Amino acid sequence: MQVVRDPQAMQAMALAKRREGARIGVVPTMGFLHEGHLSLVRIAKAESDWVILTLFVNPTQFGPQEDLDRYPRDFERDCALCEAEGVDVVFAPETAAIYAPDHTVYVVEDVLTSGLCGASRPGHFRGVLTVVAKLFNLTLPDMAVFGEKDAQQIRVIRRMVRDMNFPVRIVGGPILREADGLAMSSRNKNLDAASRQKAPRLCQALCAARDACAAGERNPVALRHIVLDRLGDLAPGAVDYLELVDDETLEPLGEPLTRPALIALAVQFPGVRLIDNMRLNSFISE
Repeated sequence: MQVVRDPQAMQAMALAKRREGARIGVVPTMGFLHEGHLSLVRIAKAESDWVILTLFVNPTQFGPQEDLDRYPRDFERDCALCEAEGVDVVFAPETAAIYAPDHTVYVVEDVLTSGLCGASRPGHFRGVLTVVAKLFNLTLPDMAVFGEKDAQQIRVIRRMVRDMNFPVRIVGGPILREADGLAMSSRNKNLDAASRQKAPRLCQALCAARDACAAGERNPVALRHIVLDRLGDLAPGAVDYLELVDDETLEPLGEPLTRPALIALAVQFPGVRLIDNMRLNSFISE
């Protein structure tokens, strides 16, 4: 396995591989890898010849009061995990190599990013799309794998790929969960003991709404109340958002639900913001 820091060297390697006819798969991450990330690597390995995993904590997707400095990092451990999974290249550039000091160009999407995390984290998706576009230009992948836990993110990236004509196939990897249901996330490490005990309620609450939908409940207000009841005694204002939206367009859905839906929420714990979601497609016909 090779570790590449220089963007131009990464692009030159990718160009050489493409000339050889290799199918390139990329797994973009911010590091501090867990089993969810490794499951994405396995998807990339199954569908490509040469796998690149990117390790880059992207500063432009963090707001001024967010957790950029606290985001967990462990480069040596990440590299060991990548080598064990058969990753061919870890691309880990420095921030200065990705963003010029006077950089002024960003990639912006205005519709899919208007709600959910886009509403509560202004500028977040501008940073996400900009860095993903850069990573695509540097790694030249045929396919890229993203986790479905970041449901809005993967839909926004698919829209960018479509609208900007990137020759990249976007593949989603299913949410992986801890034994108690908590969605795997690098940020879980920063939960204190009390928050870690409460965090599985996110999944439990979403499952309750899913079960109610499977039993015939189609009223979004009723489904939201089911989730809020199951979340229980979180701190006042802890729920950043809780929305039922169209699974593709992310538009809020009226009642009764008649289209494939996504129920998504974000909850703020002390120093850690967690997101989770669940699709209701199998219960709602087009």
